[in-house]
Amino acid sequence: MSNQPRIRAATPDDAEAIHAMIVGLAEYEREPDKVKGTPEQLRASLFGSAAVAEAVIAEIDGEAAGFALFYKTFSTWECAAGLWLEDLYVWDRYRKDGVGSALLRHLAGITVARGYPRLEWVALDWNTPALNFYAKHGADLMDEWKVLRLTGDTLQALAAP
Repeated sequence: MSNQPRIRAATPDDAEAIHAMIVGLAEYEREPDKVKGTPEQLRASLFGSAAVAEAVIAEIDGEAAGFALFYKTFSTWECAAGLWLEDLYVWDRYRKDGVGSALLRHLAGITVARGYPRLEWVALDWNTPALNFYAKHGADLMDEWKVLRLTGDTLQALAAP
């Protein structure tokens, strides 16, 4: 048995495993009822004709140990594209095996290979293990920025003529 994670591009056959990890992440983030999407929707979003995101899988001994889901962004200040890391999740039993580091390193490599100047993401303010993990890898915590969101009825009302 090898505990070295192998990172590979996700395939349509990985949709169920990725969805299960998304549910695992939602449970960890204390929001298990917030996952509304299905593996079929995820498959279409990642691999369909109008795919909007990409994913990579970390495997240990052939088993999915973690994943990262990301998509292209644009920085007006840089006048260049970047990558947005939507989710990075590692099953608890693999958290000491370097899986998260391998995933983050892989995403940094994709960012650099594509000529993008930045890789960005958010983490919950109470998630000290994640914040410490990202700080250990040199990430800057940008306290002055706040995430804003419109959804549901509020989004619909604002969009109304």
